[in-house]
Amino acid sequence: MVDFLYIAWLGKPVWMWLGFHALILGLLAFDLGLLHRDKNHEIGVKESLGLTAFYLTLGLIFGGWVWWYLGPQAGQEYVAGLVVEKSLSMDNVFVIAVILSALGIPLAAQHRVLVWGILAAILLRGLMIGLGAALVHQAAWVLSLFAAFLIYAGLKMLFSKEEDAGDIQDNTAVRWLRKTLRITPELHGQHFMVRKPSPTTGKPVLWLTPLALALVLVNGADVIFAVDSVPAIFAITTDTFVVYTSNIFAILGLRALYFALAAMVERFAYLKTALAFILIFIGGKIVVADTFELVDVPPWVSLAVTVGLLAGGIVYSLWRTRGDVTVSAAPRVEREAELRGRA
Repeated sequence: MVDFLYIAWLGKPVWMWLGFHALILGLLAFDLGLLHRDKNHEIGVKESLGLTAFYLTLGLIFGGWVWWYLGPQAGQEYVAGLVVEKSLSMDNVFVIAVILSALGIPLAAQHRVLVWGILAAILLRGLMIGLGAALVHQAAWVLSLFAAFLIYAGLKMLFSKEEDAGDIQDNTAVRWLRKTLRITPELHGQHFMVRKPSPTTGKPVLWLTPLALALVLVNGADVIFAVDSVPAIFAITTDTFVVYTSNIFAILGLRALYFALAAMVERFAYLKTALAFILIFIGGKIVVADTFELVDVPPWVSLAVTVGLLAGGIVYSLWRTRGDVTVSAAPRVEREAELRGRA
């Protein structure tokens, strides 16, 4: 049994993978089982910021262990990956806020959607990272493909316009889901499914609620954002353990971060520009450092540039929108559409 724990799996001993997952399961049990047992509990901005600081601190402490055990380079790559993933997840938060607002999900029920959404995101992200690791280790040229995609995604983010939140109800995927599945027009508390009479036979059958529809859309949004974030982290490091652990810690704090950012969405109108430049920088780093080997870019440079761009985007957004009135975490659809149009 002891020998099994030291068998290498994806480049690291099995005990490191088992230990990390035990830590994550313990955190989830503590958070969801003790701190938030009340399903009707509404997380305010103050509590949201506290939870965000809690998860960020734990993520950095784990990064300190990575630095100590695996070396300074791995530690720097982990922190850079954590910052990049956290940065990109901030844009995901705004999209989730628009989805939940457009579907009329109340604040107390939003927490339930986010809990299950985060759990699904962890599983989906693990599968995508595993696939990405297999591709990268099989063919080094995949990194160049990732670089081209990141530069393209950054330029698209920089120059494209967002759809209004009100368009979600008319989205092709939403219309197809409503047509294909039995979805109730109204919420039923915090239930994802309810039993109601069939409109054709009159017999009780299972119906999905708008809460289940919101969960599907939130998970779909995470998959779309993972298409950007997974190549971004592999552009920083190809160490699968560092990639996976930094991703998971970034996702764990997403639910906590949501309630703070969603309440102040209009104050971050220029954050998307900073995120676009981060993607372009990371893609460009691969081109100059790995593809053409023109210059060596140390991990601390990637970390410094990423933090600088993110901080600059946040500070500039807060400065430009100073004096704006902060809205609630569950604003009206019309207000969300207006704010997203400004971003």
